[in-house]
Amino acid sequence: MFIALDAKKNRWNCVEKVPDLSLGPFSCLICRKAVRLKKGKVMRPHFAHVTLADCPLHHESESQEHIELKASLYRWGKEETKAEVESYLPEFQQIADLLFPDQKLALEVQCSSLSLKRLRERSDAYRKHGYQVYWLLGEKLWLKKSLSALQEGLVYFSQNRGFHLWELDLKRQEVRLHYLIHQDLRGHLHYKTQFFPFYETSLLEVFRTPFARQGLQHLRIPLDRQFKDYLRQQLYYQHPKWMALQEKLYLKGKNLLELDLEAFYPLCRPLKSSHFIQIRGDWRSYYQDFMTYYRRTGMKETQTLYSPRFYQNGKA
Repeated sequence: MFIALDAKKNRWNCVEKVPDLSLGPFSCLICRKAVRLKKGKVMRPHFAHVTLADCPLHHESESQEHIELKASLYRWGKEETKAEVESYLPEFQQIADLLFPDQKLALEVQCSSLSLKRLRERSDAYRKHGYQVYWLLGEKLWLKKSLSALQEGLVYFSQNRGFHLWELDLKRQEVRLHYLIHQDLRGHLHYKTQFFPFYETSLLEVFRTPFARQGLQHLRIPLDRQFKDYLRQQLYYQHPKWMALQEKLYLKGKNLLELDLEAFYPLCRPLKSSHFIQIRGDWRSYYQDFMTYYRRTGMKETQTLYSPRFYQNGKA
């Protein structure tokens, strides 16, 4: 943490200026319990609770990644507008890693696992009090071949960029926007990525990207000609998902392996999840328009995926 009070109850922000040790003892702005000023050789100067159990809002020790990313975003953001690091919001008792009060925008740097229950509580509290919140993922939570339940809870949606997710890379000093996120029937992800180096453009404009006026986005995916082999293997190992579908077809006198490849088309589809937390509004019409379009146009060697507005506007 960067914010604390000195012995005279003066407020200090270690990103701006590091207080002298003689001004202590220091205390937490929230719980008023003792904190230590740490000025080591590895991590930038910051405060840390003597005993974390004493504080209702600071629950775990911060990693170097979390501390450095908060500082970088704060310095970047305050170049253009009023920004606050570790801003306490007393009306719903949360601390925003970074807050733009004039825009009512909060940024949360998430470097470790978080329960879906806690994620929903915090996200709902922001929205209830009129704040937009963007969750930005640290290295341990970066996208891999498939989505975890937590990542599903951190996915956003726009008509221009479809399902999208934000990442932070401390080493490369960049924000990454993964967008047009789709999942094939093997469960593998397909998406495009846009990179935003720290300090090179407006931080606020970075987060407006999915909603800004822009050209139609697209992503091309080769047809998976080996999908039926994959399906045969999944049935052999009795994968619950495919066994359930096999059972439904069996009751109709059919068999999954007897279906031709076109019956499974499109093989790459928008995300579907019961864990979406950041998405508001009904995105299901997009899924329906998507399926209608590809089934009408028929199977192709390359499936071209478009921004949701392509299907919505009737251009399909």
